[in-house]
Amino acid sequence: MQMVGIIIGSFIIVTAFNLFLIPHEVLSSGMSGISMIVGMITPINTGVANLLLNLPLLIIGYKMLGKRFIFNSIFSVFVISLGLYLVPVFPVAKDTILSSIFGGALTGLGVGIVFRSSGSTGGFDIIGMIVSRKKDFPIGVLLSGMNAVVIVISGFLFNWDSALNTLVSIFVTGKVVDAIYTDHVKLTLMIITEKGEEMRNHLVANLYRGLTIMDGVGGYTNGSRKILISVISRYELNEVKSLISEVDPTAFVNITETIEVMGLFHRPSPQ
Repeated sequence: MQMVGIIIGSFIIVTAFNLFLIPHEVLSSGMSGISMIVGMITPINTGVANLLLNLPLLIIGYKMLGKRFIFNSIFSVFVISLGLYLVPVFPVAKDTILSSIFGGALTGLGVGIVFRSSGSTGGFDIIGMIVSRKKDFPIGVLLSGMNAVVIVISGFLFNWDSALNTLVSIFVTGKVVDAIYTDHVKLTLMIITEKGEEMRNHLVANLYRGLTIMDGVGGYTNGSRKILISVISRYELNEVKSLISEVDPTAFVNITETIEVMGLFHRPSPQ
């Protein structure tokens, strides 16, 4: 089902790009926006540019992030790149502002579906996740800064109307992604399971974040169990849910919004 979700989400993104955004010189966020710029000012097809620009990041991500997440991201980037290459650029609507809003909404829908399928569309998301794991740096600030660069480049290369429409598109995309996936950057997981040691080993082997483990007693059964607590980014949520289900499908999992994290967000280095 994950592959089906990634294909559907990626196809929706392709539709948004080639039918609404690119015909009006409106850019998307992240590396996709840079790929659009390359496609607009050079003979290189946008799909080819998207694949070439994302490939080095995905290779680095494969070594530093979860392998399943990166594999799904590679698949999504490949589907998007192939779709951008095959689907002709054709303006469905004549109004640039409406195309920016609707294209941004479609992009957000596609990205949200890909996120829910334990993947990403590559690009700046991979950069942000790598930096946030190496440095205690807010990923949202980093992504906003990189997207601001795309907007400024759009203004200088095309015109400032195009840059403002790009800003509208990126804003709408972010809102739709939040509505479909989750609007919290960081989440706290509390996992209550009778398979504490197996769960610990599985999460430590596949998840970059640290874990805190406590002993617990069932209020109804009076049986012993383990309570595992971890803080993750929103991009890791579906992957972590799958990891938990692989060990204990009956585990009780409470997912709550985390307002702020102090100290190390990533896994501490071994002493």
